[in-house]
Amino acid sequence: MGFHQGDWVRRQRTPQSAWILPGLVAGLSAALAIAGEPGRVWLRFDRQGIADGEFWRLITGHFVHLGWSHFLLNLLGLLLIWYLVGSHFRVTNWLFVFLVAITGIDVGFWLIEPQLEWYVGLSGLLHALLAAGVVGGYSKARAESLVLALVLLGKLGYEQIAGPLPGSEQSTGGAVVVVAHLYGAIAGVVAAAILAIRSRPRRSI
Repeated sequence: MGFHQGDWVRRQRTPQSAWILPGLVAGLSAALAIAGEPGRVWLRFDRQGIADGEFWRLITGHFVHLGWSHFLLNLLGLLLIWYLVGSHFRVTNWLFVFLVAITGIDVGFWLIEPQLEWYVGLSGLLHALLAAGVVGGYSKARAESLVLALVLLGKLGYEQIAGPLPGSEQSTGGAVVVVAHLYGAIAGVVAAAILAIRSRPRRSI
């Protein structure tokens, strides 16, 4: 059986149609950024607001940002992650990963981080996408997935021990909630595991 490098590239390349999902996320985040500070306050994950019944914040909080620099950094991260792992799932499966990630991060915030008053940004979701992609792509590109897994684990470990990466708070314009990265990564692994179980061929009796 022959193997050509071009064949591997074609198999691994993210289809153009799959880029519609990060495009929608980027477009939504950009539109919300135009709303400025009033929009951020109204849409952010806000513990008191959610307690008062403003449940839309559980979703919108992940798509608003501290400012344009924060948005652009997350956008670059989204494009890079999608380029690396976007081909590992179908769009419908990625939507499932988004749903599980948002739910997991919100549950982690609400139950484990009662001191967290508010949160904005895509960073938790980005870590979920990368973690899910690493798990989902292991059978397709093991060496690449192992490298990405080590980078992700190293970053998460550093943040939980030492706090945000140097320079990250200055570049985003505010405090970095590193637990969002941890909860997002855990949720991404859970989502990928569920998808893997569902995709297993059923044995006939």
